[in-house]
Amino acid sequence: MSEAVTRTLTSTPGFLASLDPLLREWLPRQRWFAGKGRPVTGFSLVAATELLPVEGKLGLYHLLVRAHQSPLPGDCYQLLIGVREALPPRLAPALIGHVDQGPLTGRTVYEALYDLRPAELLLEALRTRARIGGLRFEREPDQEIRSGLVPRVMTAEQSNSSIVYGDTFILKLLRRVVPGVNPDLELPLALAREGCPRVPAPTAWIRAEQAGEPYVLGVLQPFVQGASDGWELALSELAKGEDFAMEARALGRATAEVHTALARALPTVTLGHAQLELMVGGMVERLDAATQSVPALRPYAPGLRSAFEALGTLAAEGRTWTAQRVHGDLHLGQCLRSPAGQWWLIDFEGEPAKPLAERRMPQPLLRDIAGMLRSFDYAAHSAEPPIPGWAETCRAAYCSGYAEVSGVDPRTDPVLLRACETDKAIYEVVYEARHRPDWLPVPLSAVRRLAVDGDTSPSLSPSPPPRRLHP
Repeated sequence: MSEAVTRTLTSTPGFLASLDPLLREWLPRQRWFAGKGRPVTGFSLVAATELLPVEGKLGLYHLLVRAHQSPLPGDCYQLLIGVREALPPRLAPALIGHVDQGPLTGRTVYEALYDLRPAELLLEALRTRARIGGLRFEREPDQEIRSGLVPRVMTAEQSNSSIVYGDTFILKLLRRVVPGVNPDLELPLALAREGCPRVPAPTAWIRAEQAGEPYVLGVLQPFVQGASDGWELALSELAKGEDFAMEARALGRATAEVHTALARALPTVTLGHAQLELMVGGMVERLDAATQSVPALRPYAPGLRSAFEALGTLAAEGRTWTAQRVHGDLHLGQCLRSPAGQWWLIDFEGEPAKPLAERRMPQPLLRDIAGMLRSFDYAAHSAEPPIPGWAETCRAAYCSGYAEVSGVDPRTDPVLLRACETDKAIYEVVYEARHRPDWLPVPLSAVRRLAVDGDTSPSLSPSPPPRRLHP
């Protein structure tokens, strides 16, 4: 498909207008739609590429569509739209709707990822390094992709969608896309080139360019067959009343390996007084906004603010910290354990709600560590009945494992660790209040603990300095 055809599709008003009423109904229901709670007021077409001609039994469009939602600017979403005269029963769950106006009148449109032929087309395009319209299918020169792998859509995705090909590869398609260098490709590539074994190395990827801006649309990586999701594994062990400390310790070691490899691969910076003032200011602003949004947070605001003020005091006294690229959204659900017991870290996109430039900024390592510590708390609160001390044991084991590899125990920096964990817990309070009110007691229990000035729970008392295992 030529660039000329792509431009023609993009400039045809009737094309998007025919889909508009269907997308307004369908898009907000998708788990990866970021603008829930605000009505969609319209759409604009960023790009459209015809992958299979509509004149055949199956038509296929790749779309980048901006969904407008007042008062904020609209987000851009990647859609793969299949077009048929009628859907076979197996594709009924993928239905978007029946078009009654415009160039697709009389046709049925649906989410094409659930259809074998469109999914196969994506893998073949990556295998052959195809260029279709504005889409660029690229792969590492030394990586081979075998044809004929049978695709299946994974159903447990949240902010993106994934297709598994024959238990060999997994293609993660980013749904909410922004222009720029996406860390979900950038960081795994950097780690692979450093020889870090804790992250599946990208095999291939999909790019586009619009108005001179690059977009990363998807990443193909090896599929870790039989792997257990860290969150599900922790819940399983909790349900059996089993200890998770050994796995938490191994996960701490894996995190430290990734951090040390990122420090080798990409620049590190020193955070001085000016940079730390900005960081602390951002934490305080988020606290103030959260207390306005969630009244249950207000009684703890002074104590939470003291966590940030303590960090600001150290910065004013001349204390500095090293910052580097980090995972950015680390929790148990972002980790896989292979059947052989090896831990992998995945999904380096960062928190999707944050601007891309912020997600790519160097951060203190304790940002990631605080995220994992909070994740252990979440898992512990999912157990019924609760197991006393489970989260505390996991938190301590994780920090010890991290120290075994890095040579630095996170618990020896309690002021920064408390500030990072407090910032994360405040974010969680706002999220749960908006989306899952039944879960609100989980972060609020952490808020009560963190609001105690200078709090150091027994689980975060540092162990003796470990022997460094890696340079």
